[in-house]
Amino acid sequence: MELHERIPNNVNLSGDKRLQRALEKWLPNYLDWWREMGPEGFQEKDVWLRTAVSVEADGWAHFDYVRMPDYRWGIFLKPAEPDARVGFGDNAGQPAYQEVPGEFRNALRRIVVTQADTEPASVEQQRLLGQTCPSLYDLRNLFQVNVEEGRHLWAMVYLLHGYFGRDGRDEADALLERRSGNPDKPRILEAFNQPCDDWLNFFCFTMFTDRDGKYQLSALAESGFEPLARTCQFMLTEEAHHLFVGETGVGRVVRRTAQLMKENPNEDVRALGAIPFDIIQRYINYWFSYSLDLFGGEISSNAADFFAAGLKGRYQEQKKYTDHLIREDVYTLTVVEDGRLSEREVPMRNALNEVLRGEYVRDCERALERWNKYIAEEGVGHTLRLPSTRFHRHVGEYAGQHFDVDGRLITAEEFEARKDEWLPTRADREYVGSLMQPVTEPGKIANWIAPPAVGIKGKPFEFEYVRL
Repeated sequence: MELHERIPNNVNLSGDKRLQRALEKWLPNYLDWWREMGPEGFQEKDVWLRTAVSVEADGWAHFDYVRMPDYRWGIFLKPAEPDARVGFGDNAGQPAYQEVPGEFRNALRRIVVTQADTEPASVEQQRLLGQTCPSLYDLRNLFQVNVEEGRHLWAMVYLLHGYFGRDGRDEADALLERRSGNPDKPRILEAFNQPCDDWLNFFCFTMFTDRDGKYQLSALAESGFEPLARTCQFMLTEEAHHLFVGETGVGRVVRRTAQLMKENPNEDVRALGAIPFDIIQRYINYWFSYSLDLFGGEISSNAADFFAAGLKGRYQEQKKYTDHLIREDVYTLTVVEDGRLSEREVPMRNALNEVLRGEYVRDCERALERWNKYIAEEGVGHTLRLPSTRFHRHVGEYAGQHFDVDGRLITAEEFEARKDEWLPTRADREYVGSLMQPVTEPGKIANWIAPPAVGIKGKPFEFEYVRL
């Protein structure tokens, strides 16, 4: 099979011999990585997967049974806009960059590589989860997320090979050499080195960490470097399913706990095989705080430079804002000075990571409202919440400081004494792990999670989503 047939695309791969040769060399290394680090124990199973075969409405979501190593990882960009322009920053209104501008080369490569590195990392984090799936429906959703993370890696590798020459090829090779959690060659961002070894972790990861991806991709989807913008615009169509898996997954865990509490008001839900709300809350605190770090420091010269260059904007830059230069605006931040919290004004361009983080937090709050509605519907008196954005941070203004979940500055000793209230303990993880017994009969589901409201693409929950 020709490479352009093996890799469905709309980038004229068959007409670009240099790019073909580069990707032909990269493809077997990618498949070796997938077989080594992809879902363990399921490489030869038929999975009912969605495959993008074109960008048109009837082509980007083709469903059929496929074995994951045979999945067609395509390269798709949203069709080009005629007369595209840089939409923000110092070059706003100039023709969009069709090639990498020399003065922005290092910044753009850093943006692409950092985004690219998250894609294989999450596959590596989740490679053993299939062995403890709560249902075939969930198993299929895990694999759909995995293959699409693989396709997103291909999307970024296309940019590296197509636009960054020898440097890009070297970076593409390095993406297959790093490993999540490896002490010698870890992934670039710390959230992608954290273990994701049970399904509550997986649902929180796809809820909170993949949601960061939505906002990063959205900020790049209006980039003045048009190939990057068009790549991210198409990636966002697939990212929506990942967020759906996370938000509904946590929601189904929450609903099941509330149902069992309602049915057995005097029982400890552990005795009923459910995950208590205090453990769910600690998992939320953990993944939300690590995901906040992914936006970078609150005060960032890189963010200012990326915006000035027209490379990375705000969330929905054209839709939500009228001033696309923001040369004069300021942003008021809460910072730690002399051992206490105080307000500081910084140039808006330097605070753009925090602006993007604020959009993300509001989106997460909407999901929490939905989960709390599920609890209320069962008549149970409990409320889940997001911790302060200062809590448990490892990047930015609050790194190296200690805060409680309400954002109050506390001592290291107090944090150490109380952290088991706020973050998952070994006992929490062991208990959740004890519930992770595989359920693989069509139509059956583990006791600790509620079934989904509907199946996938009109199929019932009882459908054989994975042929085992």
